[in-house]
Amino acid sequence: MSPTVLRRNRWFERIMAAIALANFGLVLFDLSYIPLRDFYLTQFPGFTRWYGEQFKGIEPNRQTESYLQAVTKLDEQVALEGLTSPNTEALLLQLRSRSEAMIDEDPFETANKSGLLERIKQRMRDRIRTTTGEDLESSKQAFDTFWSDAYLRQQGFRQEMLFFEQRVRPLIETNYFRNIGFDGSPLNRFILIDIWFIGLFGIEFLARTWYLSRRYSGTSWLDTMLWRWYDVLLLIPFSLFLPSWALLRLIPVIIRINQSNLIDLEPLRNRITRGIVANIAVELTEIVILRVIDQLQNLIRQGDITRALLHPETAPRYIDLNDIDEASAISQRLSATLIHQVLPQVRPDIEALLHHNVVNTLQGLPGYEGIKHVPGLNTLPDQLTKPLVSQLYQSFYGVLTESMRDEVGAQLAQRLLENVSKTFRTEIQKDDAVQEIQSLITVWLDEVKINYVKRIAEEDADLLREKTQHLYEITQGNNKQVV
Repeated sequence: MSPTVLRRNRWFERIMAAIALANFGLVLFDLSYIPLRDFYLTQFPGFTRWYGEQFKGIEPNRQTESYLQAVTKLDEQVALEGLTSPNTEALLLQLRSRSEAMIDEDPFETANKSGLLERIKQRMRDRIRTTTGEDLESSKQAFDTFWSDAYLRQQGFRQEMLFFEQRVRPLIETNYFRNIGFDGSPLNRFILIDIWFIGLFGIEFLARTWYLSRRYSGTSWLDTMLWRWYDVLLLIPFSLFLPSWALLRLIPVIIRINQSNLIDLEPLRNRITRGIVANIAVELTEIVILRVIDQLQNLIRQGDITRALLHPETAPRYIDLNDIDEASAISQRLSATLIHQVLPQVRPDIEALLHHNVVNTLQGLPGYEGIKHVPGLNTLPDQLTKPLVSQLYQSFYGVLTESMRDEVGAQLAQRLLENVSKTFRTEIQKDDAVQEIQSLITVWLDEVKINYVKRIAEEDADLLREKTQHLYEITQGNNKQVV
C-alpha cells in the first residue's frame, strides 16, 4: 500500500474516531441531562430549555409557572398603584392561596424534586425569622406573612422582592413537567439525533466489511464482521429501550481512538493495566499458596502422604511417564556427585576429623603419656596416626568408588539403602510417632500461613506497583535512548 493511501486511511480513521467520540459525548450529555438539569440551566439556560423541550418532552409546570406569573404581575401592579390598592391586595390574597396549594399539592413531585420544595419552605421560614424574629414552624404561616401588605410595607417591598427573585424564584423555575411516551415511560427523543450517527456508522460498517472481505481472500462477510465486533455497539439504538446501555459505546470509541492515534492512550492503558495486574497478582499469589498449603494439610490429615511413604504397596497406582525410577536415578546421580566431586575436595577436613578422634582414643590408653616423654618417641603418635588416618580415608574412599563401579557392590549398596528405608518405615510407626509428626507438620503449616503467606497481602500492592513503575520507567528510558 502506497504512503499516500496510508495517509488517506489514517485521516479517515481519525475522522471516524472523532465522530464516534462526539457521539459518545452527546450520549453522556443526554444521560446526564435530567440529573444535572439544574446545573445546565445556570450555565446554558437557553440551550438547556430548548433541548428539554425538543428531545425530553419537558415543558414548564403549569402550577409553578402560574405562581411565578402572579409574582411578576404583583411587581407590575405595585409599580403602578402601590401596595394599598385593592388590586394589589387581591393579588397578595391570590399568592397566599397559591402558596398553600403549592405546599399541599407538591407540584415538584412529578419531576422528583420534592426536596426542592423543602428548600423553598425552609428559606421562607428563615427569611421571616431574620426580618421579624418570629420562629414559625409552619411554612404556610411563613408564606402568609411574606405575602401580606403589612409585612411588605414594614420590611420594604423592593427589598423583599429582591430576596424572592434571588433566593426563591430560581428554585421554582427549575421545576418542570415531562410528557409520557406511548410505552408509558418519560418521553425521550434522543433517537432523532442518534439515528444520524447510527446511519453513518452502519454505512461505514458495511463498506469496511465489503472492503476487508475483498482484500483478504477466503474470508466471508461474517468473518470480517467478527473482526470489528465492537463496532456493532455503535449501531444499536439504545435510547429506544435501554438508554444507560449506550455507555457501552465507550468500548469502540476507545479502540478507534487508540488505533487511529487520535489521542495517545498507550501510557494510560499501561498504567491502568499495571495497577490492575499488581492488585490481582498479590491476591492471586496469596490464594494459590494458601490453596496449596490447605491441600497439603488435607493430604497429611487423610494419611495419603503417610501411606505413600510407609506403605507404598497400598498407595494409589502411580503413573510412570518414562519407565524410569526417578527417585533411584536421582539418588544415584547425587551419590556419584558426592563420591567423585565432593569427597576429594573435603578430604583434608575429613582426615583432620579422623586424626583428632584417633588421637583422643590413644590418649585414653595406659602408658600413652609416658611414651610422649621418652626422648625420640614424643612425635611417634603423630607419625603413626597420620599415615593411619590417610590409609583409612583411602580405604573408605576406595570402597565407595569400587562399589560404584562394581555391579555386585552397587547391588549391595542398593540393598543397604532399601533395608535402611524399610527399617525406618517400620520403626517410625511405633509409639504413635507418625500421628505426632502429622500433627506437628499440620500446625507448622498453619503457622506458615499466618506468619508468611498472610504477609503477602500486607506487603501492599503499592510496593508491587512501585516496583513495576520503576521497571517501566527504566524500560521507557532505554527505549528513548534507542530511538
